[in-house]
Order: sequence, then structure tokens, then C-alpha cells
Amino acid sequence: MSRLLVTGGAGFIGSNFVHHWLREHPGDRVVVLDALTYAGNRANLEPLAARTELRFVHGDICDTALVETLLREEALDAVVHFAAESHVDRSIAGPDAFVHTNVVGTHSLLRAARRCWLELRTVPQHRFHHVSTDEVYGSLGPHDPAFTETTPYAPNSPYSASKAASDHLVRAYHHTYGLDTTISNCSNNYGPWHFPEKLIPLIIVNLLEGKPLPVYGDGRNVRDWLHVADHCRGIDRVLTCGRPGEVYNIGGRAESENIELVRQLCSLADAAFAADATLAKRFPAAPAARGARSDTLIRFVTDRPGHDRRYAIDCGKAERELGFAPAMRLDSGLQQTLRWYLDHEHWWRALLAR
Repeated sequence: MSRLLVTGGAGFIGSNFVHHWLREHPGDRVVVLDALTYAGNRANLEPLAARTELRFVHGDICDTALVETLLREEALDAVVHFAAESHVDRSIAGPDAFVHTNVVGTHSLLRAARRCWLELRTVPQHRFHHVSTDEVYGSLGPHDPAFTETTPYAPNSPYSASKAASDHLVRAYHHTYGLDTTISNCSNNYGPWHFPEKLIPLIIVNLLEGKPLPVYGDGRNVRDWLHVADHCRGIDRVLTCGRPGEVYNIGGRAESENIELVRQLCSLADAAFAADATLAKRFPAAPAARGARSDTLIRFVTDRPGHDRRYAIDCGKAERELGFAPAMRLDSGLQQTLRWYLDHEHWWRALLAR
């Protein structure tokens, strides 16, 4: 793959992937297509603004004609599809947008790819990679084995149901039309450029601003955490080495209860403030700025409807077939992520102001 269309490339995981790809594959062409909804941010790509290999297009994946035009004019031979509505809480409050973007939008991309790559033969080889989630598999009990690629689908939220539907469409286009597709299902991502509505960036921003740290229910829900840099490496391996029509689970092998994760972030913040006196001046509302503990901000709140209890990914297939394994330990990854938010205050304050 040398000429990529990256959908949602101004979002959290998509922008990290664009940074990764241009660093690891110098000279390749990358076209980013992003509708710049609330979670899309051109600032995520600002460090790459001078790269002539990168083109940004403000547009909607549901605009099939636009996608066809980009595939033809740029002679693109790969689609890496990140664009999605992805916040479970938002899907509960307003599921229509999730069906439109995640199902209709994915089908729009598949239609354009089929037209250009299979009917018009615009490039000799192609690959359509679809980025999905472990949430399509449903919820695990405390002692259940981790999800594998053969775990039956059992989505429990409008978000995960819409992603499951899009997964099935991608499979169908491979089986029925012969489109070269791959799918990856990942666990919870974290890292730089993460919009501060998801758990880790929300906790970091709130504790710096002295705001409550909301934890759903009893806080014992378990997630497997995957640093976005590891996720990007995994997708790279699927694109370059994955077998057509296959599904690969990409996980972090880092399960943690939500409450323990929040407490760990609080401890890391307390240590950071103790080691750097300038932080108290920059973030005077933070408890750590006056020598108090950040975890005094923790508040248990009413659980969300249908909250899945546990997710866990078995990424053995990716390890065996692709040579992928997560490299980032959760403690190191959280420390690096906290440091990034401390160093990029201008980035998240601009989002909050918007």
C-alpha cells in the first residue's frame, strides 16, 4: 500500500495513524477525508502541515461521489477507515447519527471502492481496511476467556450495534464481490490527541481543573487498554501483511478496573505536581496544587444503561500471523499520556472553549 485514503484522519486514532504512517513509510501519499464533526480537529495534523505527501479534504464519507473522485484522481490503492461515531453515551442519547455514519457511511465507502477498484480497475492492487471495536463481542464475565476473532457478536449498545453492522457489510463485500478487505477489532485506546470526553482524557483534564472525576456505578467495570501507538503499529501490520478477508484482534493485554485506572491517574498527577512546582501555578484549581490528593475529586455516578461489565482481547492471532504484540505497558503509557496533556494545554483548552 503506497497511496492511502484515511477516513476520520483528523480524529484521535486516525490522526495518530497518519503521523505513524508518514513517519514509517516516507514518500507514501496520504489523503485524509474528515467531516470535522465535534471530535475531528485539524490541529491534530498541524505538525504535518508542511508535508507535501499529505492532503486534507473536508468531506463526508456518505458522499459516495466525492470518495469515488478521490480514489480515481489520486490513484489511491488503500482505504483505512477510522471515521465513526464512537462514544457510547452519545449513542444512547441519539442513536440515529451512529447508524448514519457507521452503517450508511461505511456502505458508501464500500460502494465507491467496488466501483473504482473492481469495475474501473483504477489500480492493480487494493486493500480496504476497516477499524472496528471489541465492543461488538458484547460483555464478559470476570473469569471468561478473552474475545477471539471467532467470538460470536453480541453488541449491547447502539454504538456497538452500528459497528457490528458495518463489520458485516465489509465481510459481505469481500465474500460477494471479491473486494480485498481486512478488519481489526481493538480494545480501548488512549494517548495523544484524545478528545476529552472519553475516560482517560476526561479524568486528566478534570483533575487539572479541580472538577469532579465521574466514575460509573461501582467502578468495577474492566477494560483492556491499548496505547494508540501500539494500535497504529498493529494496523500497519494488518495493511502490509494481513490476509484478505481476515479479521485481527488488536489488544493491549492491560486489563484494569475503571476505578483503579482513575486512582492510578490521580497518583501520577500528584507525583507530577510534587516534582514540578510550576504545575501548581499553571493549574491552581487542581487539588495537587495545594498539596491535597487528586483522588478526593472521585465521584461515583449513576451507571449508564446496559453498561458492559468487562472487555478483554486475545491478540494471539495477530501475534502469530503478523508479528504484532503491544509494547507499551499501561503504567508507562498513562504517565506518557498525562505528560502529553500537561505539555499540550493549549490543545485541550481550545477544544473546551469550542
